[in-house]
Amino acid sequence: MYTASWRDVVRGNLFGALPPRRDRPYRFIIRLCLVVFRLFRFRFDVRGSEHVPTTGGAIICSNHVSFFDFTFLGLGALPQHRMVRFMAKAAVFHHWFSGPFMRAMQHIPVDRKAGAAAFESAVRALKDGEVVGVFPEATISTSFTVKDLKAGAARMAVDAGVPIIPAAVWGGHRVATKGHKVDLRRGVAVTVILGEPLVPEPGEKPQALLRRTRAAMEALLDQAQRTYPQQPAGPEDRWWLPAHLGGTAPTPEEAAVKDSLRAAGKEVTAERPHPIKRLLVRVRRR
Repeated sequence: MYTASWRDVVRGNLFGALPPRRDRPYRFIIRLCLVVFRLFRFRFDVRGSEHVPTTGGAIICSNHVSFFDFTFLGLGALPQHRMVRFMAKAAVFHHWFSGPFMRAMQHIPVDRKAGAAAFESAVRALKDGEVVGVFPEATISTSFTVKDLKAGAARMAVDAGVPIIPAAVWGGHRVATKGHKVDLRRGVAVTVILGEPLVPEPGEKPQALLRRTRAAMEALLDQAQRTYPQQPAGPEDRWWLPAHLGGTAPTPEEAAVKDSLRAAGKEVTAERPHPIKRLLVRVRRR
């Protein structure tokens, strides 16, 4: 297990001997992330970093369970001195706080209503030798299993002639994920596994490559979940485990129904108690 140290934050060769000048903002933000990792004492188990090529284009395809997954996956590529350009929804780039950071790190905005521009930008980055990070589920999986994948990553790999590196990340959802309050607990374990590259075969169709990618991602996620070093504190803490491993997270079928309702604007949310009622509850607890 690896815990970020203050020495890591200031280490001179963290990004290799001659890192590109244009990535100065990105490198500064990575050091800030290392500060946060140190303060919260995240315990990282990173495996397979050697599968990230030291040069040339590649696509990292990972499952998605927490709001911070991209920072953890970036840590997995750091031993190879690679900066990952993540594809993320355009709204993040327009946000007053996150927008400047995303643009400075040269991530790739995705407008879901007009995705061609993002696809072309990603293919161009891959042909220029960049590593592009993709969450092909397109959103956080509330069942904590691999959802159906969008075909964009496979199409990009075929068009650009680059490998897909399947990946799995697990543990960060205990801190911040969809449908749960942020819990800034310390000492949470985070597992990141990068698998062997999947190289598009001559004449291979994107759907065939997509099936191989999903199978690899599912195997890596299962490995990450079953070797995770921490266990729920009690019955009420089993929410972060998938149903098939004895957790209380929604099954994939239940999660799919909720996702459909959310997409249609019909999601049922619990009514928030009146502020006075919440105050009375707190007083009674004392």
